[in-house]
Amino acid sequence: PRSQGYRLPGYTVVFCLCVGFLLLLFFRYKVMKNWGVIGGVAAAVAAGMYVLWGLVPGLLNLGNTCFMNSLLQGLSSCPSFIKWLEEFTAQYKTDQNQSTERQYLSVTLLHLLRALSCQEVTEDDVLDASCLLEVLRMYRWQISSFEEQDAHELFHVLTSSLEDERDRQPRVTHLFDVHSLEQPEITQKQISCRTRGSLPPVSSHWKSQHPFHGRLTSNMVCKHCEHQSPVRYDTFDSLSLSIPAAVWGRPMTLDHCLHHFISSESVKDVVCDNCTKIQAEGTLNGQSIENQRTTFVKQLKLGKLPQCLCIHLQRLSWSNQGTPLKRHEHVQFNEFLIMDIYKYRIPVHKSSQNELNQKNSEETTPGTKDGAAVKPSDTEQPSGTKPFFKNGACSSSFLMPSGTFPLAAFPECSSPVYLYRLMAVVVHHGDMHSGHFVTYRRSPPSPKNPLSVSSQWLWISDDTVRKASLHEVLSSSAYLLFYERVHSRVQHQSLELRAEE
Repeated sequence: PRSQGYRLPGYTVVFCLCVGFLLLLFFRYKVMKNWGVIGGVAAAVAAGMYVLWGLVPGLLNLGNTCFMNSLLQGLSSCPSFIKWLEEFTAQYKTDQNQSTERQYLSVTLLHLLRALSCQEVTEDDVLDASCLLEVLRMYRWQISSFEEQDAHELFHVLTSSLEDERDRQPRVTHLFDVHSLEQPEITQKQISCRTRGSLPPVSSHWKSQHPFHGRLTSNMVCKHCEHQSPVRYDTFDSLSLSIPAAVWGRPMTLDHCLHHFISSESVKDVVCDNCTKIQAEGTLNGQSIENQRTTFVKQLKLGKLPQCLCIHLQRLSWSNQGTPLKRHEHVQFNEFLIMDIYKYRIPVHKSSQNELNQKNSEETTPGTKDGAAVKPSDTEQPSGTKPFFKNGACSSSFLMPSGTFPLAAFPECSSPVYLYRLMAVVVHHGDMHSGHFVTYRRSPPSPKNPLSVSSQWLWISDDTVRKASLHEVLSSSAYLLFYERVHSRVQHQSLELRAEE
């Protein structure tokens, strides 16, 4: 009829709806099946854009966690530390249980640092580091995200926890398996540990040290008989330098802080065994004498310099009323740091030393005298000669080009053995009661040349990331300095340097 419109039969409508529903389920299954691939491609593209722009992901502030965010950004700029974590966590690759793997601080820290250095694909431009606080609680460190903390203290928490994790790894078989070890017919491969599975390989304790591990030497010499006591060694993860009193009209440099750290001090009323022995030889009939007490000169030196050097500038001082104050002085530092004059060297016999000094008088290392460091002074430098390299002395030669040590400007330092390159700077804004931590760090290297060092600097405040210049970095009031050692080709091939360390 003309008044009626065209209508499909009822069974045809039901059939079309069923076909449409099945097609919807089919396409949804395909999309969900390939969702991981699509997400991975999108994350890879995002990470590639970050590398092209020279930026890195930021970190979410969980309340007052700027101290943690700034430290993580600084550590992520140290390739040697990330490489050590990769080698250290290789022992956990056999464990298929991911929940057990997340309990290790080294694994959690490695994932964060790889993501912050654009070595691991991430989907977000702002990361959440709350997993680090959770794993530290498992190590019995109760760190609140809502209380202000210190970045340097957290650095020591991380290094000490990593050492505890390393020490917990079994190196020998359990004592319960001594019966199986006594049976000579059982081979080494057939031995199984009842408590920890298969017999673990015996690893070298020194090879597993993290790259921030160094050693200080303490040297004491008697003023009366010049007898030197045995050298004592102490470990360190960072050099905590106090800022000496400023001199009017003279800028404070990192060299002044380092020289103040290793400066000698007199220790009175110390028993000298050599003086007592000399006094006893001069007595008759073996008469007993009292121990001879004299004054000793004590000096610190760096016995073993680490691959990654963390320098902490102490900015805490106390007023006459006992209230804490923050020191805001600017300590000048450079992109490159030479530590040769602060390295402890084995003393040479005086006669041999005099012969060497006569032969190599022109090749003597500037800034050293008889194996001891000498404080730099402008008045001691002869007129008309080029001054030796000073760590922290501002010079235009260090501002251009970035990333290259100016050997032409300092020919006397053309072959420093202990040369370090600045990788990151942590700055604290505020006073002793409240403030905010930010980080200057290098941009990650390009994927085409992953072993290179980028000359682009970044300023990072939690989730805010922008580019910065080297001049801005060197003008900041540093709280933590992260340096990494630069090895030359000759040093890589030198067996003497390896034997010395």
